[in-house]
Formats: sequence, C-alpha cells, structure tokens
Amino acid sequence: MQIPDNYLPVMPYLIVTGGYKFLEFTKEVLGAEQRFLQPRSEGVIMHGEISIGQAIAVFARALAFEGVTELHTVSDMSYGRSGGFRDPFGNAWWVTSPL
Repeated sequence: MQIPDNYLPVMPYLIVTGGYKFLEFTKEVLGAEQRFLQPRSEGVIMHGEISIGQAIAVFARALAFEGVTELHTVSDMSYGRSGGFRDPFGNAWWVTSPL
C-alpha cells in the first residue's frame, strides 16, 4: 500500500454514531483539523477526514467534555507521561508525552 505524502502512517478508520458530534469532540478536545467531509444525508457523514497534530495537554479538556470518562489518571510511566479516557462515542484514547 502506498501512503500519500500528506498522510501519516497511522490512519484509524472509525464508524461512529453521531458523526457530527464526534467531529466537534475531536476539534474541541484534540485540536483536530477537518480535512474532508462528504455528507451522506441530512445529519449523516459518509466519509470524513481529520488530522490531529501533537497530542499534548488534552487530558483536562477531554474530562471537561460531556460524556467523557477517565480510564487512567495521567501518571509517569517508563515510556512517558500518560493517561486514558473514553469519549462519549465509546472510543478509548491514550495520550502520552515524553518525560
């Protein structure tokens, strides 16, 4: 598979209920940038693309977002400072920054 130059090597493919709310969540909490959006019908996204830059300082913003639950408190690990949360759509997110 040839990865286009303007894409990263990790490209998760998510199918979520409430796509527009999920898009809002990724923008507000993770600082996502909307790259592409193809609606299917009223209120339904057929295909969307976002990019998320550096994953820094998002944990507190995530916990402030309605419906987010903490999976693991941010703490120092051997590989960096890391914590986890579950978004309102059922996805688990782990954010890590180097020590």
